[in-house]
Amino acid sequence: VQLQASGGGLVQPGESLTLSCAASGFTLNRPAIGWFREAHGKEREAVACLSTNNDITYLPDFVKYRFAISRDKSQNTINLQMNNLRPEDTGVYYCATDLGEASSYARCHSSPTEWGMGTQVTVSS
Repeated sequence: VQLQASGGGLVQPGESLTLSCAASGFTLNRPAIGWFREAHGKEREAVACLSTNNDITYLPDFVKYRFAISRDKSQNTINLQMNNLRPEDTGVYYCATDLGEASSYARCHSSPTEWGMGTQVTVSS
């Protein structure tokens, strides 16, 4: 079972990026999947989660109107659309999941056990 995040890069403030989380070894049928980020000197935080049972999403207030999470069943990916990026969005972004949580809210407020390799996002002018 492997998760792989991709799509990161260097962008200027105000620009957009779309990250993709691909799964191999299993279909993305875990109850809930999340995107998390780690910035230098900061604790890891959840930025978006999705329940695969009902496609309900949860995003914390600091990204709620700028980020969106969605599922592409045909590609077996979970995508994170990030708009109006800010320097404070800089960090390594990971997708993560496990069998433990079914709701998107719970996913974002727990510590998943299955993590993929991250992708670096740098927002700088």
